[in-house]
Amino acid sequence: MAQATHPEETGTGPSTVVVNTITVDDLKFALSSGWADFKKAPAFGLFFSAVYVLGGLAMVYILMATGKTWATLPIIVGFPLIGPFAAVGLYEVSRRLQKGEPLDWREILGVVVNERSRQMPSIAAVILIFFLFWNFLAHMIFALFLGLQVMTNVSSSFDVFLTANGLMMLLVGTAVGAVLSFILFAITVVSLPLLLDAEVDFVTAMIKSFSAVTENLGVMLIWALIVASLLLLAMLPAFLGLFIVLPLLGHATWHLYQRVLTVT
Repeated sequence: MAQATHPEETGTGPSTVVVNTITVDDLKFALSSGWADFKKAPAFGLFFSAVYVLGGLAMVYILMATGKTWATLPIIVGFPLIGPFAAVGLYEVSRRLQKGEPLDWREILGVVVNERSRQMPSIAAVILIFFLFWNFLAHMIFALFLGLQVMTNVSSSFDVFLTANGLMMLLVGTAVGAVLSFILFAITVVSLPLLLDAEVDFVTAMIKSFSAVTENLGVMLIWALIVASLLLLAMLPAFLGLFIVLPLLGHATWHLYQRVLTVT
């Protein structure tokens, strides 16, 4: 949101946020609007996705170079969870396109930088904690089921995953990851654009986001499936597909936020 219109600067006070009921048509609208925004300002989408894509490539390279390839899977699964970091600038681009305001690089980057003094760092810390906690649990689950099989190199032999312990590890790990992913999705899916757009604290933003998901559970689960599927497909060609998918989802999330939450 443009700096001059932040509520704390105009003295309008805290915002009131109401959760709306949405349908699949709203998801279609969000995706089509997100694609339209990307086509109108592709340079911004490519720029904000570049850090995310290059970061993912660097992370996998480090894992491979250090020989800890067994940790690649939980890292890759967990990495998209920090995607909202790259979306802040995309929300601002969509907001400006919607309002007919100029897309000035300095002003847009300034909005992103200025978020450090608002509520964004707090919710970013929550996302980071989830990311680290998931990797900790992945290590613990691996050690619990496969830690005693010291003679097996899981980096070069995948037969161990077909054993009883290996299959149980995959089952438990998938279940735990699904629960954590759902919780993180629920508290962040619209909380980040809400923090950018309104004067609310990060706890309120997460609560409103969680309420938006629970009150529109079926539709929001479809959205989660769309997001997960697009991210997975985009990551397969060496993360390069994220140059398209990440801006699309970033812009689309802004429009979905406006459909599911009303801010006054």
